[in-house]
Amino acid sequence: MALATSTANTGFTSNSSATTDVRAMSIATTLFFMWGFLTCLNDILIPHLKSIFELSYFQVMMVQFAFFSSYFVFALPAGKLVEWRGYKQAMTIGLLVMATGAFLFLPASRLPSFPLFLTALVALAAGITCLQVSANPYVANLGPEQTASSRLNLAQAFNSLGTTLAPFFGSALILTGASLPPDKVHSLSAALQQQYRMQQASSVRLPYLGLGLALVALAAALSLLKLPTLDFTQAMRPSENERSQATDSIWNHPRLLFGALGIFVYVGGEVSIGSFLINYFELPNIGHLTEKVAAFYVSFYWGGAMIGRFVGSYVLKYVSTAVALAIAAGIACCLVLLSILSFGHVAMVSIIAVGFFNSIMFPSIFTLGIANLRELTSKGSSLMVAAIVGGAILPLLQGRLADSVGVQHALIVPVLCYVYILLFGFFMSRQRTAVPDALADPV
Repeated sequence: MALATSTANTGFTSNSSATTDVRAMSIATTLFFMWGFLTCLNDILIPHLKSIFELSYFQVMMVQFAFFSSYFVFALPAGKLVEWRGYKQAMTIGLLVMATGAFLFLPASRLPSFPLFLTALVALAAGITCLQVSANPYVANLGPEQTASSRLNLAQAFNSLGTTLAPFFGSALILTGASLPPDKVHSLSAALQQQYRMQQASSVRLPYLGLGLALVALAAALSLLKLPTLDFTQAMRPSENERSQATDSIWNHPRLLFGALGIFVYVGGEVSIGSFLINYFELPNIGHLTEKVAAFYVSFYWGGAMIGRFVGSYVLKYVSTAVALAIAAGIACCLVLLSILSFGHVAMVSIIAVGFFNSIMFPSIFTLGIANLRELTSKGSSLMVAAIVGGAILPLLQGRLADSVGVQHALIVPVLCYVYILLFGFFMSRQRTAVPDALADPV
């Protein structure tokens, strides 16, 4: 089971088609788009819920904690589900679980209840995890092995399209009303305060109701369509060679362990930046923007990552993965530092530009980490996937810092993340490593 795959462990079997199944590929790319879109909507929810419930930065970062913890909790059960029911049914179940999470936003907004919002996010992320586990290897096996990387890069482009468009739609549909300052809210009676919170929270109902219905419709279409049945779940179980390697362990491979830490800090750093962008751009010394206008600029951060994936796929033909990773991390680190030390448009543009250099980091770290693991590749991949929990933990740390030293200076957290990735890329560039193809950023 893995959220990202490599040519060393894509699970190809004799029933892999000689040509790509276009209809099945179209359905799969739609799934990639949907989970990218829903993941990025969290960046809109965070400032909105912070305002409604008057939360500290640490408290509102529980949104990302609830969401990204699901990768850690549900990845293994999702893999078991794939083995039990097959890839098509696992994807269908994942869509229905996502729809359940989307529908839970309706009672959460009617109460309104922050814990119920978190429950909805956990259910939503559980469904996305199921899709990740099933859709990535499914796409890899929808055609010839030699074009697997191309198919997954195409699907990932649709995922990036979802993350780019989500802030536009989220700001238009969710950030609809002007929020009152906390002192004015406190001046209202208890009944009026509750009415105000209900009115503010109601803006999430229509978007998430529509998304829930779309997910149900997509699940129905997926279940009714006759798609290729690919029998490659055996690739997710220990092989005879794996069982014979009882003396070896993933804990004996330092490159894998350092790579897993790289995934932890990369996802944590990227999510930390995205989660704070709206509040950051609202600061008087940075952008002095309204919440709705600030959300518009978040799209450029994720759009930069989308463009960077296309540029990166070309550059990596001529530059080694480790060298490219070190350069990208070094530039990202400098850009965040520039944003911390500056103000106004310079601070805004520099932090937005980080998205472009984030683009190649996940697949590069992943492939460097699992290179040459051979029979342990599947176990190594599982460890790398579990490290995505960094997206749950590091935003909490940045939230705690933001409460004490301010949002701008709390960006030191992703700076430290990029320093580690730079060092990892540098040391990997000093070693001779056969690097397989990489895929699927979790966002």
